[in-house]
Amino acid sequence: MSDNQLKDTLSLFTQDKTPGKKGSTTTEGEKKATAYWIKCLEIIKDNVSPHIFNTWFEPIKALKWENKQLTVKVPSQFFCEWIEDQYYSLLQKTISQVLGEDAKLLYQIVVDESDSTTDKRTIKLPAFKFPPQPVHGGFAENHTEKRVFTSNLNPKYTFNNFVRGESNQLAYAAGLAISQNPGKTRYNPLVVYGDSGLGKTHLVQGIGNKILQNHKKSKVLYTTSERFTQDFINAIQNNRQNEFINLYRSIDTLIVDDIQFFCGKEKTTDNFFHTFNALHQDGKQLILTSDRPPRDLKDLDERLISRFQWGLIVDIQPPDLEMRMAILQKKSVDEGIELPIEIVEYIAKYVTNSIRELEGTLISLIAKYTFENKSLNLALAKEVVNGISKREPKPVTIDDIKELVAGYYKMPVESLESQSRKHEIALARQMAIYLTKQFTQLSLKSIGAGFSNRDHSTILHSCQTIENYLVTDPSVKSAYEHLHKTLKSK
Repeated sequence: MSDNQLKDTLSLFTQDKTPGKKGSTTTEGEKKATAYWIKCLEIIKDNVSPHIFNTWFEPIKALKWENKQLTVKVPSQFFCEWIEDQYYSLLQKTISQVLGEDAKLLYQIVVDESDSTTDKRTIKLPAFKFPPQPVHGGFAENHTEKRVFTSNLNPKYTFNNFVRGESNQLAYAAGLAISQNPGKTRYNPLVVYGDSGLGKTHLVQGIGNKILQNHKKSKVLYTTSERFTQDFINAIQNNRQNEFINLYRSIDTLIVDDIQFFCGKEKTTDNFFHTFNALHQDGKQLILTSDRPPRDLKDLDERLISRFQWGLIVDIQPPDLEMRMAILQKKSVDEGIELPIEIVEYIAKYVTNSIRELEGTLISLIAKYTFENKSLNLALAKEVVNGISKREPKPVTIDDIKELVAGYYKMPVESLESQSRKHEIALARQMAIYLTKQFTQLSLKSIGAGFSNRDHSTILHSCQTIENYLVTDPSVKSAYEHLHKTLKSK
């Protein structure tokens, strides 16, 4: 943002916007708050995606700067908890850089607004109140310093607020069984995979929290593959490998998020392999997440992949329409707002990529309702959804894929939906199904519905057939690469 843009933005704040104070000038503290927050936003914008920035940071409004304390207005407590949970370090570094090391950030949340009065009930929360806990104190500190073990589990992630549906039912059921008898079920290890934003982290931390509730003396640790790697590096640098090994192998339930980031890290992977073996042999529970099935993890030790297959490997699919509606209703109730059913249905129909995107859309809606005093109606929902769709690339649809595949194989789209078992039609249909699973967030049930109500086992069989052809049939591989490239370019 240029200096001229900054001046233009500041000029918008020369009049106080507070109801009941028409025409009064903005105070010096308010002007400074606006200027400082604009500088903060410049830094934040360079470090997050446009969608994240527009959803989570743009709605935040600067209120005042006083006694080295910047007060900003956020639409809800969930909102500030989420950005602190996801962007704690970025926020902290940005505030320190712009305002100084001793400056503070304070959130102001409107909890009630009445049409009949200009008074507002608000609560104020200090930022950076709950810093992320380092895994068991980390391995970078002085070795003489006493460290306290912490599970790193987020208490907000529980089974109670995890919305269940067809897309995650098996993963949830396995997690519930594990929480009752960790290390003693057939689900050891439990590997949960799926695209980003579908609730994997919520589920596995929910399992960890339930284990602690059922087995209070149990030692549960949640970490990520990146944190495990950094701890391993710190242990080597500080000559504390034995402490690292002993601590990780003393865990009763080890939860490791995003194991795909182990790929290519040979020494770390070797250490994790031995940690995995030691815990499994001692009857300890292992829970892992990944963005893809273990067999698709390239550059990962085959010994580890084979061990992941000892237990249960289960995927979480994108939520269907009914589940998206249930999620929106639950999240809105948590925010203290009852959404009209037409708004719930509209958002659920058009926001389909992930649960995280659903939450972001809901927050944008609440922000506009809270800050801009707009009516909570279908028109506002359409405005929010359309705003998000303009910022994001338009997703590939099942109809796009059908048309492309039918054109490539020189047959009508209806052939892909027919019951014909002719080889050329069956192959084209299987290719379309395989690409639909890759390029859309549809559940197996929804994909089947798009191909004349075929059941989920048929969809899985089609995907497996194409995967086999890709290895054994050069012509199918060539067709796939062409179609994949075309869809990717969209």
